Amino acid sequence: MTRREKIEELLKTDPTDVFLNYSYAMELAKLNEIDLARQFFQKVRDLDSNYVSAYFQEGQMLAAQAEPDAARQILQSGIEVARKIGDDHARGEMSDFLQSLS
Repeated sequence: MTRREKIEELLKTDPTDVFLNYSYAMELAKLNEIDLARQFFQKVRDLDSNYVSAYFQEGQMLAAQAEPDAARQILQSGIEVARKIGDDHARGEMSDFLQSLS
């Protein structure tokens, strides 16, 4: 059983688990299934809008796919969330990455 299949099985038992959805989005990104990965990153944000890693990882994925405008939009949202929740480390990483896209 592949990692993807294992995560899919776990999601069947707990489809609202934020970490499982995040793990699935990351696995899909690794498999270059970008559209589906984006859907699951969005699901993570719907389940927990403060899950800053989802913003950063989706932004990086979009930048790697030569979609800098979409990457900037996601990163800017993530920076605002990180600022709101006081996660200075994530805010700094996303800000640095955002600047590298300019």
